[in-house]
Amino acid sequence: MRRLLVSSAVLSLIAAAGPGSVALAAAPPVVQAAEAEADARLAAFFETAFDERLALSPQQMTALGLKTGYDRLDNYTPAGQARSLALAERQLATMQAGFDPATLSPSSRLSFRLFEHGVTQQREAFRWRDSAYPVASSGGTAGALPVFMINNHRVDTVADAEAYVARLVEVERVLGESAETIRTRVAAGITPPTFIWEPALGAVRNVTAGAPFTDGPDVAVWADIQTKVNRLDIDQAGKDRLIAAARDALTGPFRRGYDQYLATLLEVQPLSTSTDGVWRLPDGEAFYTHRLQASTTTDLTADQIHAIGLAEVARIQAEMEVIKTRVGFEGTLQDFFTHLKTDPRFQYPNTPEGKAQYLEDSRAFIAQVMAVSPDWFSDLPEAALEVRAVEAWREASSGIAFYNRPAADGSRPGIYYVNLSDMTQVLRPQIEGISYHEGAPGHHFQIAYAQEIEGLPRFRRFGSYGVYSEGWGLYAEKLGKEMGFYQDPYSDFGRLSTELWRAVRLVLDTGLHAKRWSRDQAAGYFRQNSLLSERDIRLEVNRYISGPGQATSYKVGELKILELRERARAALGDRFDIRDFHTVVLGSGAVPLDVLEEQVDVWIAAGGGRPPA
Repeated sequence: MRRLLVSSAVLSLIAAAGPGSVALAAAPPVVQAAEAEADARLAAFFETAFDERLALSPQQMTALGLKTGYDRLDNYTPAGQARSLALAERQLATMQAGFDPATLSPSSRLSFRLFEHGVTQQREAFRWRDSAYPVASSGGTAGALPVFMINNHRVDTVADAEAYVARLVEVERVLGESAETIRTRVAAGITPPTFIWEPALGAVRNVTAGAPFTDGPDVAVWADIQTKVNRLDIDQAGKDRLIAAARDALTGPFRRGYDQYLATLLEVQPLSTSTDGVWRLPDGEAFYTHRLQASTTTDLTADQIHAIGLAEVARIQAEMEVIKTRVGFEGTLQDFFTHLKTDPRFQYPNTPEGKAQYLEDSRAFIAQVMAVSPDWFSDLPEAALEVRAVEAWREASSGIAFYNRPAADGSRPGIYYVNLSDMTQVLRPQIEGISYHEGAPGHHFQIAYAQEIEGLPRFRRFGSYGVYSEGWGLYAEKLGKEMGFYQDPYSDFGRLSTELWRAVRLVLDTGLHAKRWSRDQAAGYFRQNSLLSERDIRLEVNRYISGPGQATSYKVGELKILELRERARAALGDRFDIRDFHTVVLGSGAVPLDVLEEQVDVWIAAGGGRPPA
């Protein structure tokens, strides 16, 4: 755990004498004491509120490394959602009645404001809850539960193993609740796109495709519980008892839950007839406006985001033309895309050795960032970072690469996952940028770091704003070049190609959901304007259709961070230090973009410098 760097420091600089000065006006002792007392009461309120919310989610407790409610899974019913919102509304009312922001320190005022914002977001999400697709290509709840058990449920004692078995039994209830939501939403006209079903059905079937359900290799969750039990320091009879109980749970209630869920998917699948955007759904246009606001924390319209995307595509492609000329390639940019996608030297062998080389290269990119990071960051996360391949059983339904946050107690590292299902679709020039985004200095430096900020309320340490975290991840790709990397021009082109990929997202997400582009039209634009493989183009377009708005967060967030950095550099001149800027951006945890802008502006007004602890 590290000291809080910004919340009690940068914000208090708003009282500074003026630009270039960091002298603070001292408050009278009585005022200081009253403020400290109010801050302490508010901090206690936040801790109680977090515990109350956490009590509604045994799975979140487990993800945080706690073993409370270890034998239970979450409530997946509409009533459960309503109960969660009702609690949040009661807490908000209590906070607003019990605290006057004017009596709080700047840091506590920010926490007060973010708590309000969080409840507003939850309220809006609840309002639109029935407009979201109830099934994802990953299999939805059925695909997520094994991942949760394998990655989060530790077995250190016999009681932990018994809790694991109890959760296997709970799966029947959870999948029954999820199946009912699917039927209800589809009946109301919220029919998923037709392409969802094949991967979703495959993901669900994979969970029970093997022992102990059928002949063949052990399925992932069965292998996991056996491995964890066999590591216990108990006699063989005790291990046999636990493994037998797990087998009974899997072949009984667990299997019934998956059979019921699969039957529900097959029952409603014929009702899906379209691959169009959410404009086709009841209140679809208003729902998409909500999704853009939630994803970007701004009031940018679909038309504005679309225009930003087109401008960014043009700018990035102009930079690509420079590298294309530098390496001596003759032909169009699209010809160069084809060259990179088809020349074997830009691919890894589709072999175990090729997959191992990908992992080795990714780890090397992370290591070189770690070596120079003290020159760019004043403080680094303490949690370890590992690079792992996505498990084979979930490769087909997983993304290209993603980050999994560490456990707060240090029992699980941060993990940068890479999907190695088909190496013919992986391009060597892109791996460096992706490693910086998902690992370091990207998500790990932001998400793991935030969890370790001492004095920050837990709802902020573990909170998230996609536009902030994904914006930081994309910013980290560009930062890698400034740190001295991408020495190979093809790798630098790969960096631009992943940035272009995110710019295309602005065009396609808004095109599909606001401008009524077809799936084929979106794929054609992608094909013409990006380096992505055919497989990844298909996966990406499907992702934008099924998850409206989310894809816009990357570029919107990155552009704001870059805008603020250039504003600070211009205003501070020689006083600008990139380490201090990164401290300001990362030092309060995840925040909406308007709050981030205010924090940077306050730091600039105070004359820059290292924010005091």
